[in-house]
Amino acid sequence: MRRRIIQVAFLVAGGALAITVLPIIWRILGEHNQIWLNNPIVNFIIGGILFYILSIPLWRPIDQGIKRIETYLNQQSPLLLLIGSLSTLIGLVIAVVVTVPLQRANNFFLSAVIPVIVMVLLGYLGFRLGTTRIDEWRNLIPNLNNVTKRVRPRRSANQSDVLTDEETNYHHYKILDTNILIDGRIADLVKTGFIEGTLLVPNFVLYELQYIADAGESLKRVRGRRGLDILNELRETDAIPLEMWEGDYEEIKEVDEKLIQLAKDVNGILVTNDYNLNKVTKFQNVEVLNINELAGALRPRVAVGDRFKVTLVKNGTERKQAVGYLDDGTMVVAEEGRDHLQETVTVEVTSALQTDAGRMIFGVVVD
Repeated sequence: MRRRIIQVAFLVAGGALAITVLPIIWRILGEHNQIWLNNPIVNFIIGGILFYILSIPLWRPIDQGIKRIETYLNQQSPLLLLIGSLSTLIGLVIAVVVTVPLQRANNFFLSAVIPVIVMVLLGYLGFRLGTTRIDEWRNLIPNLNNVTKRVRPRRSANQSDVLTDEETNYHHYKILDTNILIDGRIADLVKTGFIEGTLLVPNFVLYELQYIADAGESLKRVRGRRGLDILNELRETDAIPLEMWEGDYEEIKEVDEKLIQLAKDVNGILVTNDYNLNKVTKFQNVEVLNINELAGALRPRVAVGDRFKVTLVKNGTERKQAVGYLDDGTMVVAEEGRDHLQETVTVEVTSALQTDAGRMIFGVVVD
């Protein structure tokens, strides 16, 4: 379909160009008196046929160029596209106003070539001035919204009080990082219905999962495949829509920095359990949902003296310490547990520590 559209555009452009140019050529050749040859219909047909033949080898490169432009535009934020279009339009209007005297000149170079050059330069200059200062426009628009809110008339009691996105802290896109997919708890959380909007998974996160799944270490392979399985489970669920973001930030190397930039561009919120990403994101004024913080808030409190069973799986950092994990991932550090590795023992709680990275329970083996 796209090929036909491009070829029809070539045909129409060739016919229109031929109606203008061919009479001059016939006059040079001395054929301008041939009515059957020098008429708009014949000229249009000749130009259309020539350009249609020309479109056969050229339609594919043009189609690829259009696809690259579409990909580039899809990667840009709506605010950047809006500001870029307005600033380009302003540049073109200024160019038209400036070149009005030149368009009346008898010289072809001054009346036709110079205005086109000025329009291209001022249009490009307007686009660059608008898009390179996008952060200032982004800061200006919330200020305009605040002014609007202050002067907004008070609604009557029978009017519907509907809040807009700017009046709430709602973010439509919930951006998932690699760690949250490997963690797997996001699938259970989505099924509960507590997350609204649309889940957004960037392609560079998918590529990182594939890289981990193809790693040489067996532990990494298992983690990567688990992340891919969770992604497929989220795609099949009907609780919330999931979209793939096909863009990329080639000038940014780190995946975490790409996620932060994407959250800024789409006004999204990051969903993660990465402690470091959580801190960096908050520092850059990007909102984040940390699954560990949610789990910590919902986890029952552990009191000193409580006892529970846990399997000790590895040595601790201190002498005679051993480490185990509860079913929900809580780390348990057991004193006098090094002699009970790979055993299920009863631990009595001596203290507990809650961090952004999760909860840690300290205890002593009692059996």
